[in-house]
Amino acid sequence: MAFLDPNKPIATCTAESCKECPVDGSVTCHFRPHQLVHFFVIWLPGFIIGGAGILRFGAWPFALWLAIIIGFFGFFEIRVMCSHCPHYAEPGGTLKCWANHGSPKPWKYRPGPMSTLEKVGFLGGFAVVWFYPLGFLVAAELWFLLTLYVLTNAGFFATLKMFLCSRCMNFACPLNGVGEEARELFFARNPVVARAWGRDSES
Repeated sequence: MAFLDPNKPIATCTAESCKECPVDGSVTCHFRPHQLVHFFVIWLPGFIIGGAGILRFGAWPFALWLAIIIGFFGFFEIRVMCSHCPHYAEPGGTLKCWANHGSPKPWKYRPGPMSTLEKVGFLGGFAVVWFYPLGFLVAAELWFLLTLYVLTNAGFFATLKMFLCSRCMNFACPLNGVGEEARELFFARNPVVARAWGRDSES
C-alpha cells in the first residue's frame, strides 16, 4: 500500500482498534494522500521561484542546490529526525508519510528525543536549503522574485506549523507543535515511545 491502513493501529500502538481513539484529531497516526498533496502545494512555489533565480547563473548552481535538497531531505534528515518518528517503525523499506514519502529507511528506528547535535544539524540543513537561492536572487537583482521567494517560504513554514506539525506524531522534531495533553494520550497507547521519552508509568 502507498499509505498505511487508516483502520489499523500503527506498529508502536498497543490498541486493538483505532475506533474511539482518544488521540484522533490531535495526533495524525495515519498519513493520507491529501496531506501529501497539501505538502507539495505549499512547498513547490518556493522551490520553483528559487530555482528560477539560480538558473539565471547556469545549470551547475541549480544542480548543486538540487543535490543539497536530495541529500538533506532524502538521507540526512531521515537519520537525524525521521528515525525518531513512530512511523519509522512501520514495516517496509520506505517511508509513507506526507513529508518524505518514498524515502529509504536505511537506519534503525530510534524512539525518543533528538540529541542537541541532531537538532543543530537538522535546523542547519534547513537554513542551507532555504538560504542558498537568496544570494543568487540578490546578485541578479531579481527583487520581485526575491520578495515572492521570501513570502512563499514564510507561507510554507506558517502553514506547515499550523496544519501539519501541530498534529505530527514525531514529537522529536523541533517543529512539532502537539500539545502536552495529546502527547500523554499518545504515550499511553504507545509504551515503546513512552519509555524512550522517560514517560512510562514505571519511570
